[in-house]
Amino acid sequence: MAVIVGGLLLAVTACGGGGGSDSGSDAKDKAKDSTTAAQSKQSVATVTIAPKAGATDVDTSGALKVTAAKGKLTEVVVKDDKGTTVSGAISADGAGWTPATHLAASTKYQVHAVAKDSEGRTAAEDSTFTTLSPQNTFIGNFTPEDGSKVGVGMPFSVRFTRGITKPEDVEKAIEIKTEPAVDVEGHWFGNDRLDFRPEKYWKAGTKVTVKLNLDGVEGRKGVYGKQSKTVSFTIGRDQVSVVDAKKHTMKVMQEGKVVKTIPVTTGKPGYATWNGQMVMSEKFTVTRMNGDTVGYDGEYDIKDVPHAIRLTDSGTFVHGNYWGGGAFGNYNASHGCIGLRDVRGGYDSSVPAAWFFNHSMVGDVVVVKNSTDPTVDPANGLNGWNIPWAEWKK
Repeated sequence: MAVIVGGLLLAVTACGGGGGSDSGSDAKDKAKDSTTAAQSKQSVATVTIAPKAGATDVDTSGALKVTAAKGKLTEVVVKDDKGTTVSGAISADGAGWTPATHLAASTKYQVHAVAKDSEGRTAAEDSTFTTLSPQNTFIGNFTPEDGSKVGVGMPFSVRFTRGITKPEDVEKAIEIKTEPAVDVEGHWFGNDRLDFRPEKYWKAGTKVTVKLNLDGVEGRKGVYGKQSKTVSFTIGRDQVSVVDAKKHTMKVMQEGKVVKTIPVTTGKPGYATWNGQMVMSEKFTVTRMNGDTVGYDGEYDIKDVPHAIRLTDSGTFVHGNYWGGGAFGNYNASHGCIGLRDVRGGYDSSVPAAWFFNHSMVGDVVVVKNSTDPTVDPANGLNGWNIPWAEWKK
């Protein structure tokens, strides 16, 4: 019995020992297989980011590109040092990504990009770079002011501090949204002024938001914008006034209905008032008007013109007139302005000039017809409404 039991124990021990030896061999094989499987799962796709990592003095346009080889891009995220995301689009074939707009100057950017190969395996790449710091810059001085309420004729007008030779790039950097939505187009006057307006006068109550994304845009060779600003304004009630230079009247219309007819005097022979649509750009309770400043040397110098509203850069106003006698409603006696009866000092709120001044806002429209003068130059003031829509959009 002792011999038999010992034999059994030996058998059991032999089985146990043999099993342990086989398990170690299996673990090594599994580890080898696992390494082989991991290697076989590595993506063959590659991601390339330009500019190279750590690059400085990078151009704000055209330099940033992300591409994929042996695979397709699935994700590209570009952020500046403030965490703001740069919008862009992956091409239809997945081979490339480009930003939707220029980059800001003097800014560090981070790029994260992912691509997949045909087996669905991913490859990723990360990079950082810094854009150039320009030596020469420009800004845009704009009207109307942020937060203002203006009349239905007010364009959004930008006058640049440097002449622009890349107008398409600059115009693209200005985004305008409206509530309710309406098509708004830009038009250049020379190379330093860009106005935006809809086809017809704004609808009363419209809210307009403008994003001036000029920071980093190259307006001319070596000259970059340095402005990033959001401007909002609201369109007030609808007021358009029509002046008939032959009948010597002005009909003030609100929401298309005549609310008041005012006797006026316009430009006398040789000094006729411009025809056309003119937008109010400034209001002065009292101002000085000197003919020397507009080429009428010695013709007049009135230091206290009341209730004056500017219609052109060249000096056309609709204003109060206390020296006109019986001209209002009867004959034209001015040097090109539209005169309304007033009193010296403008203290009487009941006179026509005071009423009109108090019921007008910057951006309201004054239309002059039946004058002997040509139509006002659209660039003379905020008067682009005198350009047909088809021509405006060119």
